[in-house]
Amino acid sequence: MAGNSDKPSAIIFGGINTFSRALAALLVPPEGPRLVSHLRIVDKFSVTPPTTYLGAQFPEVLSQPDVEYRQANLTVPAAVASAFDPPPGKPPFSYVFDLTGEVNHDRGEVIAIKLTFTVARIIALEAAKRNVTAYARLQHPVYESSDKGTHDEKQDVKPVRPLDVWWHETLRMLASIQGLNLVILRCGFVYGPYVEYGLYPLVITVASVYGYMKKPMKTILRSIPRWGPGKESVHTVHVDDVAGAMWACAVWMNQQGREQAIALAGEKIPFHNDKSKAKEVDGITSPDEQPIAPLFNLVDDSETTLAKGGSMITEYFGTTFEFYSNFETTIAKLKLEDLVEEINEHHVGTWTEMLQQSNPPITQTPLTAYMDKYALSKHKLAYNNGKIKSIVGYQLKRPLFDRETLREVVEKWKEEGTWPRLEGN
Repeated sequence: MAGNSDKPSAIIFGGINTFSRALAALLVPPEGPRLVSHLRIVDKFSVTPPTTYLGAQFPEVLSQPDVEYRQANLTVPAAVASAFDPPPGKPPFSYVFDLTGEVNHDRGEVIAIKLTFTVARIIALEAAKRNVTAYARLQHPVYESSDKGTHDEKQDVKPVRPLDVWWHETLRMLASIQGLNLVILRCGFVYGPYVEYGLYPLVITVASVYGYMKKPMKTILRSIPRWGPGKESVHTVHVDDVAGAMWACAVWMNQQGREQAIALAGEKIPFHNDKSKAKEVDGITSPDEQPIAPLFNLVDDSETTLAKGGSMITEYFGTTFEFYSNFETTIAKLKLEDLVEEINEHHVGTWTEMLQQSNPPITQTPLTAYMDKYALSKHKLAYNNGKIKSIVGYQLKRPLFDRETLREVVEKWKEEGTWPRLEGN
């Protein structure tokens, strides 16, 4: 295509079930100028026919010239190496976007190691071998911050669950690969059009259920007593900014090079694992080392808290967000296993009713009202976003999570037929 030959080419690995679709739409929009000359997307899912949710926009992205999707097993080094081979007559790929990693908290540690740590290592080793000029890694909100305000990149935030630990260990491994032009983007909780994965799409769906039932949405999660209920941070970011910041970081890395990027934005990545694992897992960085890599936080300017976000979302659906009493919360936590099933009996049954009552009725949707123990557990994530603004120069496209951005999310789902159209809303 005319005008594209001087632009970089890119590969996106993984993330079709999370945020790669939004990144692809930014790099090669169906309408508007492209950012890359050629885009290859590689993941384990099939897109024809789809074996995961694709959203209404992504098929349009894939239908364009010089855009290709390749289904591959990323645990196989030969398959990954083949994915780096450019099409005939095309230059080598210059940017790699790594959005791989297991996201299901119900999976065991063996799966977490194989599908997060090992997959990223295979891709990164090949990227270093191919001398790609930028390797941008997206880090999900797998950490818990302390109660002391927002955290910049130098402050140590800790992974909580086994899956989280291996996401963190993956960063240490990547930072230790010589010659890899790595830049890490550590994001908050993501929401946006066609994003059905994660905490906030689930909360949005459940809030609509309570709005439909005309009942308050209550939570057993009470915050730090000295602050009052709901004050813990659960910082947000729009998927458009995940895509935009990934691109901005890749361009910045390409301009700076590894040594200068580390000098400007390098951060030590401490060990937060079981030391015995160092002898069991191939490629793990020594617990005594603290590898350094350019690292940036990415959240919006909303400074969303449990109470603030919950109230805004429930108000949109015509209901309220409330907290159980301390006594009720204590009893509920003692019976969490039973509580999960009891809560979901109401959520899922009512959501199914809403889908059936929709005009027209909805028979298939990626959205669920089922809240597992992960969703019902406490989350605390408070990032400072000043560094990516000052060093990379990134400007947020969607700085606030508010009623208008929420409305856009719901309306996009309605337009594609995955959200119920009910009388009165």
